[in-house]
Amino acid sequence: MDKNQLLTKLWEQYIDITPSALKIHELLEEKGEEIKNDHIAIRTFNDKRVNIDVLEKAFLNVGYQAKGEYNFESKKLYAKHYENALDKDAPRIFISELELEKCSDQLQTTVKQLLDNCDQNAFNDPNLVLNGAIWNGNSQAVYKSLLEESEYAAWMYVYGFRANHFTINTNALKGFQTLEELNNFLEANGWELNASGGKIKGNPEQLLEQSSTLADLYNLEFKEGTLKVPSCYYEFALRYPMANGELYQGFVASSADKIFESTDVKLQKTL
Repeated sequence: MDKNQLLTKLWEQYIDITPSALKIHELLEEKGEEIKNDHIAIRTFNDKRVNIDVLEKAFLNVGYQAKGEYNFESKKLYAKHYENALDKDAPRIFISELELEKCSDQLQTTVKQLLDNCDQNAFNDPNLVLNGAIWNGNSQAVYKSLLEESEYAAWMYVYGFRANHFTINTNALKGFQTLEELNNFLEANGWELNASGGKIKGNPEQLLEQSSTLADLYNLEFKEGTLKVPSCYYEFALRYPMANGELYQGFVASSADKIFESTDVKLQKTL
């Protein structure tokens, strides 16, 4: 699978459970915009069978290189970002993992059992990043138990390996000079934004501003019945030039920390 096939498949899986992203994409195209993607985010656990070192292989194989590392202490997450050495226009890849050893014994046991009960050969698939929840994630009881401690773990339980969000490169938009203008346009057209930490996370001094929609609510079938669960969201990034005149390419941990919450803001309304 080449780079374009991999990225296209991630997008197709993403919009399948995030129809609002496709609507925003089409809305901006109707205004004459050409949408460019800033980055794609992936989630996982730091179990050696599925950790960042495993999931990154799909991207390293198509020209990506590791660039930055990030820690999110309150959410017990570690992350790395990647840039494509062969195609500077390719979106960055951001892979995060839940640091299981920092979680409760109950959560660690639950995740270990999920992974132990999988076909262990599944972890060798070079395209594991596309395979969704390869375990049996159909128990509301397990989902809600994980949710009490970690929204991230609960999201992984039901959605597994896939893109958690795509991100519009706001710098490439012609009709919006600021992220605030884009946010106002989206809200005027009915989208609710993640206001945790402010609708715009980051600032020009940090060389990166980010905002995002709240995750779509997606009907999932559990053995106990149907439940609306936040799926994925659409992010928007505006990058500023560094001292050398080139745009900043990395991420700001304090901002990304709040962006993560885009998948749990609506949750209390659904449970």
